Amino acid sequence: LGLDEYWLQEQIYSEPSILGLGDNVQSIRREKRQSSGGKLDVMLFDQDQNTMYEVEVMLGDTDPSHIIRSLEYWDVERRKYPQRQHYAVLVAERITRRFYNVIQMLSMNFPMIAIQVEMIKIDDSYVLNFVKVLDVYEEIEMDIPEESVDEQYWNKNNDWILRSASNFKHMLEPEFPGLGMNFVKTYIALTFGNKNIVNFFKRAKPNFKVEVKARYTMDIIDKLKAYLNENNLTFEFNDRYKIFVFSLNEKVMKSIEKTFKTFLTMILYEVVKDKDASEDDNE
Repeated sequence: LGLDEYWLQEQIYSEPSILGLGDNVQSIRREKRQSSGGKLDVMLFDQDQNTMYEVEVMLGDTDPSHIIRSLEYWDVERRKYPQRQHYAVLVAERITRRFYNVIQMLSMNFPMIAIQVEMIKIDDSYVLNFVKVLDVYEEIEMDIPEESVDEQYWNKNNDWILRSASNFKHMLEPEFPGLGMNFVKTYIALTFGNKNIVNFFKRAKPNFKVEVKARYTMDIIDKLKAYLNENNLTFEFNDRYKIFVFSLNEKVMKSIEKTFKTFLTMILYEVVKDKDASEDDNE
């Protein structure tokens, strides 16, 4: 019909709900210049979900440069706004089987959404039709049984990890007397209310990885992130599963002991609140 890519961008920017990403998605910027020198076609934001969508639009078939730009712009924006969830969105007229397979593989490691757009003629009018052909990959959480071991196993094989896990249990017990420990071959868990709250994973000596579950609302997660940032604690946050991840060793853990204890206390208070709310509901 002689309409170009900029026209398509404008349709998305003017009415972002047409992409099918949600009714509350709003347009933020169009043709946003990036530090890499390129321009992000359309930036969208869902305030309710605290989520940003970096949208790359292309007429015709998608191609490697289109995919690379999408990931590049997604990465730039997520670094700029780390407190928000981010999705790379590809929009193209045709996503061929070859590149569909590539995007599908990438989506297992990056939050990517692929949308195919076509112009449909109805009587004397034309209608834009957007079809989500690939959504964000969600790995199914499988309840795979871990081989149980005892404290002696960890003391013999990974004593430096056991020392750190035990130290935090002892520090937190006075305030949270129900705190326990669960030993399996791959990690030690601090438990509370029959749930694993903090997991200490094996790594080559003297290192270990700590994962802290935080399946709470975004305002609580933002407070936890702000606390860690204010105290210069290095961490990663898994947005999909809402887990804080720390790569540590015994020496570093000792240096951040006070700050990390406060962080875990904040987490456990949320666990207690959830537990109390659940008990009230049961009553």
